[in-house]
Amino acid sequence: MYRTRTCGELRLQDVGREVVLAGWVQKARKMGGMTFVDVRDRYGISQVVFNQEVNAVLCEEASKLGREFVVRISGKVAERSSKNAHIPTGEIEIIASSLDVLNASATPPFTIEDDTDGGDDLRMKYRYLDLRRNPVRQNLELRHKMTLEVRRYLDSLNFLEVETPVLISSTPEGARDFLVPSRMNPGQFYALPQSPQTFKQLLMVSGFDRYFQIVKCFRDEDLRADRQPEFTQIDCEMSFVDQEDVLTTFEGMTKHLFKAIRGIDIEIPFKRMTWHDAMKYYGSDKPDLRFGMEFVELMDVLKGHGFSVFDDAAYVGGICVEGAASYTRKQLDALTDFVKRPQVGAKGMVYARVEADGTVKSSVDKFYTQEVLQDMKAAFDAKPGDLILILSGDQIMKTRKQLCELRLEVASQLGLRDKNKFACLWVVDFPLFEWSEEDNRFYAMHHPFTSPKAEDIPLLSTDPGAVRANAYDMVINGVEVGGGSIRIHNSELQHKMFELLGFTPEQAQAQFGFLMNAFKYGAPPHGGLAYGLDRWVSLFTGLDSIRDCIAFPKNNSGRDVMIDAPSNIDLKQLEELSIRVEVKE
Repeated sequence: MYRTRTCGELRLQDVGREVVLAGWVQKARKMGGMTFVDVRDRYGISQVVFNQEVNAVLCEEASKLGREFVVRISGKVAERSSKNAHIPTGEIEIIASSLDVLNASATPPFTIEDDTDGGDDLRMKYRYLDLRRNPVRQNLELRHKMTLEVRRYLDSLNFLEVETPVLISSTPEGARDFLVPSRMNPGQFYALPQSPQTFKQLLMVSGFDRYFQIVKCFRDEDLRADRQPEFTQIDCEMSFVDQEDVLTTFEGMTKHLFKAIRGIDIEIPFKRMTWHDAMKYYGSDKPDLRFGMEFVELMDVLKGHGFSVFDDAAYVGGICVEGAASYTRKQLDALTDFVKRPQVGAKGMVYARVEADGTVKSSVDKFYTQEVLQDMKAAFDAKPGDLILILSGDQIMKTRKQLCELRLEVASQLGLRDKNKFACLWVVDFPLFEWSEEDNRFYAMHHPFTSPKAEDIPLLSTDPGAVRANAYDMVINGVEVGGGSIRIHNSELQHKMFELLGFTPEQAQAQFGFLMNAFKYGAPPHGGLAYGLDRWVSLFTGLDSIRDCIAFPKNNSGRDVMIDAPSNIDLKQLEELSIRVEVKE
């Protein structure tokens, strides 16, 4: 038997028991005639003692152990004289009677500690070592627990878990597909699914009523902290539901997950906000509501007073930062530099302090009377000690997004983005379409199967840009953790949608004919939602990136540096696939 106990379970009540442990050497240290070895497995750490006076040969063998050696140790549990309150096993130790080295280890390239000295690239290259570290292991344990709770909750509501195909046909709308060549069909390709969208709709047509799947999805798009080329969705669909049914169901699931995973009782129903209001007051369709600082538009107050930066702008707006009038000139200059960064793109920033006597002192005082500045203060309902920050620009949406970045930066500086505080929100009533000036056409803001609001359907023929979608996103702490919509289930309406998106009837039939044909055979009203599992886990663990919530992630270039993928393919394999590769310079 390799082990009778794990390294994390022994306590004082086990004193006197003979045990066998197996694991990795965390550290070994020699102190006089004693050698102390910390042995680690997935469950914890136990201290093992080798006494030279009792067994000199065994003690000598222990002194040769290196970090990450794999060992099997027998011994008796004893109470520690020098206890360690920082670990659960800190009151006991094992007096060793035998030692087997199961496998020696080279010196690891970084320390296997909670706070490691390995950088991101090094840890990704040796990910199998990084996974031995407690924080990463705990993230994956939380992920495991979360998937169990998801299945338990959805099963209780009669959802069926159904697997859908991974090799499907390509759909050019939306993000780029990952393509898979078919050897048996030369010159033709499968695509890896960006989502199981059409298949889950077909399951509703099939009468399955309630479906879910914890499913891998793939998108060939530029990466960032909350994106990976392959990611996991909690994908759900329901029949005979409207938007309210879906929101209620998944509010309940969210409440369950918060309680089961974090022990937190969150209030439902969640706040709801239209997409229009989210953009107007926060400059984002996923606003962080853990703090205030709503935008206030100032065109009526500040334009027309001779300050050309504002007079010539299409948008002038700002935020009020409570109690921040103490910001120094150096801090304000740093904020100005922040908004001028290429990633933000503003040309500058104006600020105003509300003094203790209620007067307003601004960086553009020479253009404005105190009366105008008081009107500005009233627009924000600002109080003495508050700081007002203002941006302007010639494009309304662009400037709002810049102001959003400023709002988030200030909140971070003031410690308002507490990762142990959660603000849940539904963003609803998205536009159905977004217009591309470059392509001179409409694109679906979500996907082509999203239903318009019933009252907006007449606008499809007269003003498509004004049509609202029956779509919704769940936002928590400024992160979109899930989104979905009520789907089109009527063939005629779906044809109209394809027409507005620039599909010819032949193109629509070629790409989605199977779905259109299915709708002819009694498709029920249906809708659903997909959660991002990786984002949920990173939210619950308090991480800014999803990479440490995934066992084997890709880097920001979409590479797996551990196995060196993607990689070149042997010429013979390419020939079998009827493929010739020509790399552009």
